Amino acid sequence: MADDAAAPDGELTESTSEPNPKTDSADTTAVESESAAVEPIEGDDESTVEDYEAEAGEDSGDDEDAPASRAPMSHVKLALIAGMVAVVALAGLTGWLGFRTYESNQAEAQRNLFLQVGRQGALNLTTIGYENAEADVQRILDSATGTFYDDFQQRAQPFVEVVKQAQSTSVGTIAEAGLESVSGNEAQVLVAVTVETSNAGAPEQGARAWRMRITVQKQGDEAKVSNVEFVP
Repeated sequence: MADDAAAPDGELTESTSEPNPKTDSADTTAVESESAAVEPIEGDDESTVEDYEAEAGEDSGDDEDAPASRAPMSHVKLALIAGMVAVVALAGLTGWLGFRTYESNQAEAQRNLFLQVGRQGALNLTTIGYENAEADVQRILDSATGTFYDDFQQRAQPFVEVVKQAQSTSVGTIAEAGLESVSGNEAQVLVAVTVETSNAGAPEQGARAWRMRITVQKQGDEAKVSNVEFVP
């Protein structure tokens, strides 16, 4: 200790310059351990780590791009969908056309019924013979309805008696007939009739032309005469 104190300034003593075997050995071991920890894995271990990182990167990329890489719809599926749409549209069009055709046929059948009943009503009123007066009058009543039926029924018996007393016979012939108007279940029918009449006092009378406006009313599946007017 006396020697250390007596040493000149700036000079190191032998005690400080001497290496410490224990300390140097520990430091060297620690440095070697750290070097070993940061050195890359050699051989198979190094390739295994790189392959794992590459696979991990590929998997994460696939997950991110999965929605964008969805396969487009096939041509077969598109054709099937288009075919189904066409079939549905065609079925709807066919049903609509069928309904329109049904309505048109129904309206045409109703017009024909009105016209036929109007023509027959005019014939019934102008074709009456004294030999079959009761049956002829009953035929008129069977084809009548409404106010016309009520009025004619009240006059039926006196009319039959007059026809028999005069021994009258009249025969009507339809010259022309047509629908004047149609409104719902009712129609106006114009009928031109030629009537030939004979009786005991004047057997050879000439033909007479009459025009009638006959109102026809539909009742269920049939139609009947509801009013009769003679027009010039």
